Amino acid sequence: MANSAAVPGRPRSRDAAGLPAVTPDGIVDAALELTARHGLEDWTLRQLAAAVQAYPAVVYHHVGDRDAVVTAVVNRVIGMFPLPPEDLHWRDWFRSLARELRTVLLRYPGVARRIVVYGVTVLAAAPSIDRGIRVLQQAGFGDESPELYQFLANVICHFVSVEDEQVRHADVRARNLALWSNYRDDQTMPGLAALSASVYTIATDPERRASYFADIFDYSIERCLDGAGVRLDVIRRT
Repeated sequence: MANSAAVPGRPRSRDAAGLPAVTPDGIVDAALELTARHGLEDWTLRQLAAAVQAYPAVVYHHVGDRDAVVTAVVNRVIGMFPLPPEDLHWRDWFRSLARELRTVLLRYPGVARRIVVYGVTVLAAAPSIDRGIRVLQQAGFGDESPELYQFLANVICHFVSVEDEQVRHADVRARNLALWSNYRDDQTMPGLAALSASVYTIATDPERRASYFADIFDYSIERCLDGAGVRLDVIRRT
């Protein structure tokens, strides 16, 4: 049987070895821990099996192949963030959603990218989708509410996925910051010089560098909400 599969060097019976039974929830728990430590794409099914002290076939029996485990991990992560109260103003609701979602996704590198590329299952996302779209409908966005919800959710996950990658490849980011900082005195291209000066500040100021991702995330979300607000004014006038 799957729960009693032998692992070399251990007794055949898990009970005899003092090991807990392998369960789907236990497998997903272990996969979450591996994701938090290594990132969603940087652990193998063998590593997961070792974490639950069983054969890979046992993982497959209880949950499925690696893709099935990854889907279960994403579903679990999506269920971790608290939904804002429905009675909030629509801007406050999405501002709160963005910050809560970023906080949760950053604990599990790679999950945001997975959501951006492949989306989420109805099972995991239904509560947030339903409430978010209803908030937009009540605000007056009407038939555009589903598209606006998808746009805002994708922006949130996209920025977190970029942050994941840049944190993961911090050495590459440091080299790029240094390179882009070299043009701040270029008077022939004042636009590039302005960007370079901004990058130089990030590269040389530890506090600015530490807060960069949170700052650019908040700025981007606010500008998206500004745009949605302008669109809402147009909808109300027509």
